[in-house]
Amino acid sequence: MTHCKARASRTQQCRLDRQALRLAAFTTALAILPMAALAADLETSDAAIVPPQPFDTARYGDFRDRLADWKVTVGAGAIYMPEYEGSDKFDINPFPIFSAEFGDRVSVDITGVTVDLYETNGFRVGIKGGYELGRKEDDSDYLRGLGDIDAGGVIGGIVSYERGPFEVYGKIDKTIGGSDGLTGTVGTKASYRYERFIFSADVSGTWADDKHMASYFGITAGQSAGSGLAQYDAEAGVKRVDLKASITYMVTENWLVTGSAGAGFLLGDAKDSPLVKDDVQPFAMLGVVYRF
Repeated sequence: MTHCKARASRTQQCRLDRQALRLAAFTTALAILPMAALAADLETSDAAIVPPQPFDTARYGDFRDRLADWKVTVGAGAIYMPEYEGSDKFDINPFPIFSAEFGDRVSVDITGVTVDLYETNGFRVGIKGGYELGRKEDDSDYLRGLGDIDAGGVIGGIVSYERGPFEVYGKIDKTIGGSDGLTGTVGTKASYRYERFIFSADVSGTWADDKHMASYFGITAGQSAGSGLAQYDAEAGVKRVDLKASITYMVTENWLVTGSAGAGFLLGDAKDSPLVKDDVQPFAMLGVVYRF
């Protein structure tokens, strides 16, 4: 966003387009932010009040007749995060918050749609469809000469087991187009409600294949010539570990204030890439949410 201003030759339209790109890029942050699990935390808090009911297949009838079955959360906030994965420079920008649940098995947020295929005694198996926005050369001065990473669709699977306030999970995502990469994440999470507060903590590790690593951390001969950075081959491996925590305060039954913070720690070939200026990637977010 600040880089369009640094170029005197850019028009006002360019600055508007740049802001739109940065805002859209924040949706990818949900992959590492606890906000992606906000709806699940709220559902957990509700479960403490209302006993869970058996899954009712009749709920998946005519959409127009089932609007009352949707649980929708909308809001907005501000996020402090690196300009790109590996940067030591940060931006503070507006951040949209949205999630919706339909019945017991379908959930939607700004990263995509998740459908639970099987659930019993806390064990769940699901599938997900979404997108990966890639990376823009204009996101940072450090990326000049490297070109853009195109956006692509994402399909994946999720397996989790929940016992009381604790959950362990694993997921795998395949990007179609763009990086064409494959990533896998395993982690554990704990959530707890105390009066009007909902606390959540999460630790996870992410593995990435050769294509993902080459796209986001590798530097080809052509990119080296254009950027001045040394040529670098990034191979498959564990690329990062993330620690996150969030607190949500229920002002009323519908209005909530939520905040989250944490850090990602780049490892292996990701950490050693010439693109990485700092292997510790902190973030913080504060938002206001309305739950229908």
